[in-house]
Amino acid sequence: MESEQLFHRGYYRNSYNSITSASSDEELLDGAGVIMDFQTSEDDNLLDGDTAVGTHYTMTNGGSINSSTHLLDLLDEPIPGVGTYDDFHTIDWVREKCKDRERHRRINSKKKESAWEMTKSLYDAWSGWLVVTLTGLASGALAGLIDIAADWMTDLKEGICLSALWYNHEQCCWGSNETTFEERDKCPQWKTWAELIIGQAEGPGSYIMNYIMYIFWALGFAFLAVSLVKVFAPYACGSGIPEIKTILSGFIIRGYLGKWTLMIKTITLVLAVASGLSLGKEGPLVHVACCCGNIFSYLFPKYSTNEAKKREVLSAASAAGVSVAFGAPIGGVLFSLEEVSYYFPLKTLWRSFFAALVAAFVLRSINPFGNSRLVLFYVEYHTPWYLFELFPFILLGVFGGLWGAFFIRANIAWCRRRKSTKFGKYPVLEVIIVAAITAVIAFPNPYTRLNTSELIKELFTDCGPLESSSLCDYRNDMNASKIVDDIPDRPAGLGVYSAIWQLCLALIFKIIMTVFTFGIKVPSGLFIPSMAIGAIAGRIVGIAVEQLAYYHHDWFIFKEWCEVGADCITPGLYAMVGAAACLGGVTRMTVSLVVIVFELTGGLEYIVPLMAAVMTSKWVGDAFGREGIYEAHIRLNGYPFLDAKEEFTHTTLAADVMRPRRNDPPLAVLTQDNMTVDDIENMINETSYNGFPVIMSKESQRLVGFALRRDLTIAIESARKKQEGIVGSSRVCFAQHTPSLPAESPRPLKLRSILDMSPFTVTDHTPMEIVVDIFRKLGLRQCLVTHNGIVLGIITKKNILEHLEQLKQHVEPLAPPWHYNKKRYPPTYGPDGKPRPRFNNVQLNPVDEEREETEEEVHLLNSTSL
Repeated sequence: MESEQLFHRGYYRNSYNSITSASSDEELLDGAGVIMDFQTSEDDNLLDGDTAVGTHYTMTNGGSINSSTHLLDLLDEPIPGVGTYDDFHTIDWVREKCKDRERHRRINSKKKESAWEMTKSLYDAWSGWLVVTLTGLASGALAGLIDIAADWMTDLKEGICLSALWYNHEQCCWGSNETTFEERDKCPQWKTWAELIIGQAEGPGSYIMNYIMYIFWALGFAFLAVSLVKVFAPYACGSGIPEIKTILSGFIIRGYLGKWTLMIKTITLVLAVASGLSLGKEGPLVHVACCCGNIFSYLFPKYSTNEAKKREVLSAASAAGVSVAFGAPIGGVLFSLEEVSYYFPLKTLWRSFFAALVAAFVLRSINPFGNSRLVLFYVEYHTPWYLFELFPFILLGVFGGLWGAFFIRANIAWCRRRKSTKFGKYPVLEVIIVAAITAVIAFPNPYTRLNTSELIKELFTDCGPLESSSLCDYRNDMNASKIVDDIPDRPAGLGVYSAIWQLCLALIFKIIMTVFTFGIKVPSGLFIPSMAIGAIAGRIVGIAVEQLAYYHHDWFIFKEWCEVGADCITPGLYAMVGAAACLGGVTRMTVSLVVIVFELTGGLEYIVPLMAAVMTSKWVGDAFGREGIYEAHIRLNGYPFLDAKEEFTHTTLAADVMRPRRNDPPLAVLTQDNMTVDDIENMINETSYNGFPVIMSKESQRLVGFALRRDLTIAIESARKKQEGIVGSSRVCFAQHTPSLPAESPRPLKLRSILDMSPFTVTDHTPMEIVVDIFRKLGLRQCLVTHNGIVLGIITKKNILEHLEQLKQHVEPLAPPWHYNKKRYPPTYGPDGKPRPRFNNVQLNPVDEEREETEEEVHLLNSTSL
């Protein structure tokens, strides 16, 4: 009977909508048919919030007073801003999903009333597909624009096309009839800066002038990029993927996906790539696509008013970003699923695929590279791989894992030093120094002078009769007659050996500069530099295996497959496998990475080498640390992110992590019918907690529910203004029935309507492994710890992050010995047989008095409120 009464009075609905009310900005005061919405100035951080002691909330006057209402009065007009979140706070996933289901039920119930309601219902149903379509269109168009502009500005460092200033080097010479096969990149229309300034095309003077102009343009582009980022959009720097992962997990970072960030990131990404820094545009393209998805989501109320639904659009947008970055729509969907998304329902999978398809179609229509492909380094191989090649492929995987482990540690150490020293206070100077060092060292080496994407293209490309690169300077066998696509293995010429030495120097240069470049205050991706390092190493290994097979074809490992005059080894395939291995070692991606590289080549037969190399790189990298570079940067920046892929293998219990600890202030609780208005106001003014458990009585201590600080403050202020007889000595009642009071007592204040009747609770013996899984899968902000219904403490998301950090730092574990006293709740009566005296705050002692306390506080997120 009681449950039916609660249901009819609305308590079940109110309680269910406030299951995780820690971050709620909208609560319903629902009693006797009366509903009140309140707006506050701060988000609820529960017991770990940063609300100042004594903070009071002001209620906006939204309606008139109704004297017939004996609880709280009705507000006729909804308060603007209800349901929103403050910056750097976590959304309430359960509440957002409940809001969406309520909205969906409301629309379905009205769609048969009129044609207009049916139209609104259809618009709501199709709004998801419309927003991902617009996101895909914008992502593809912006990616094409960025590719074209970056190619033109990269070539601007070397010269200019006099016939058409908007042409890059390759386009400038397309229509020329004066080019030769050996010097296809030279034409009268293209002028180097030395030719324009001093009138010399060859000689030392020409080389020095081109060198100076190369450095000048590189520094100019870098300075302009960092200046725009610093002045207009500080969030436009970096890759953006760590923040995207954090946002998709439910964290709010206002402005990170805004229109200014989109505009500045698009412009500065072109400048950063053109400056020649060791970075790529593929990672930032995911950020650009997510900005598009966020902006378009505001056109549809279904997504603009619901943060959980908006994250479904962002998941689809990240798939579109990878789709245009690598020309891999399927790989983009898997990347969103494997790497960045926190909540990925089936319908999001379909919409992600559609967004990736639309983005790839738009980019293909633009054709920014003039090769009818979505990426510059698309390749096709026609030679199969052989079983003995698995050994060098696995070696490349080992190299990729070692490179990933080294890069993560070195880059995180440098970024931490940047944060802790004065050098981090001068981001413009840092970018200029890195750009200057990069330009000075890169120009003399033709492989580092190249745009990184063009370098990868040259390393991936197999040598054929139309290739003029020094990597293809083999000594030809005039007696061999083979078809064009099946040139036999040949001895390497002087150009190949010279290229190998240059590639070795380029490898060292890329490894060092990438460590210092990733994380500076310009848009900087990590995909392309990592792939370039792997491609260089793979090409060197491929040439070595090729020459080994040519000169020792009678060895037993080559004898069965590599005959004299046969095309046995493909060095470009080794470059591709090495690129995948190094990228996998840094990001710890597996399935999505293999599919992305597979879509680059279009050949199913190379999946096994790719899988072997990627898995080997992941295993080797995990041996040094299980974090990828993005997770490492999330932890470095202190974002509240619980990685779903991280396993919790420790034996601690909920009682070992909950607050309060031994030396902490006692847990502040409310009783359901024994406190006055003054008692509650004093507790609110004397504490900074944003929520209070409600217990039956000081003696019983059994949990009744959970009340938010904000709701208590607003309810009391509203009652004082709108209800007669509410004074400081009025009894506050959270129970269903008001207790009998003397006739001369002031009128009681009923606040059961603001009480969360079903807060998430765990027992003190619940393993932390289960608690962490609950927080991850439900997106909780807090849960209460009880023993036989008696509240012992509370666990917040911040407590879990601190606990995980303690375990990572090898702090002595907090788990007690298994033989310690199991009675962890405070006794109801003291040693003298009398009830323990308590006033407002109930002193809880969750551990045995004889247990040693070994906890060391680790303040992980001292600057970020959860």
